[in-house]
Amino acid sequence: MAKIDVRNLGDYIREQRSSAQISLRQLAALAGVSNPYLSQIERGLRKPSAEILQQIAKALRISAEALYVQAGILEERYGDSDVPAAILSDAHLAERQKQVLLELYEAYRRESDSQTAEVTAAAPAAKPAAASTGKPSRTRTARRANTRSTQPAKAAPKKAARSAGRAR
Repeated sequence: MAKIDVRNLGDYIREQRSSAQISLRQLAALAGVSNPYLSQIERGLRKPSAEILQQIAKALRISAEALYVQAGILEERYGDSDVPAAILSDAHLAERQKQVLLELYEAYRRESDSQTAEVTAAAPAAKPAAASTGKPSRTRTARRANTRSTQPAKAAPKKAARSAGRAR
């Protein structure tokens, strides 16, 4: 078995969480772990058990095997997938259905491989970029101003309905 690299595992989990648009708190609740513990895993400070990885994978709706590979629990398998063989051997599928399924499967595999390569290539560059995005931060006052600007738009239909009721 490969030695676990908890930082890369944490980065991988964070990337999956971000792409699923789930907050740290939401993922912690879905996975049944505490916020601080999940945060420590993402920062590479904790080494989660296989059971915890399985809970996280289920919450993220990804393969537990993918997390096990990232954690070094399983060795990554290349090209030895049973999926194409299973599709081809299924007697309930027509030949055209088999062909479409195989094409989709290969397309998803290529997409997954390219995303993994992008994440791996971008990982070292992501840390400095996160420190300063170059965008001005939105202050509480700016958020309030945006909220206020939407409130009159919500109130307008009510006002129109009241005035229509008076016209009767």
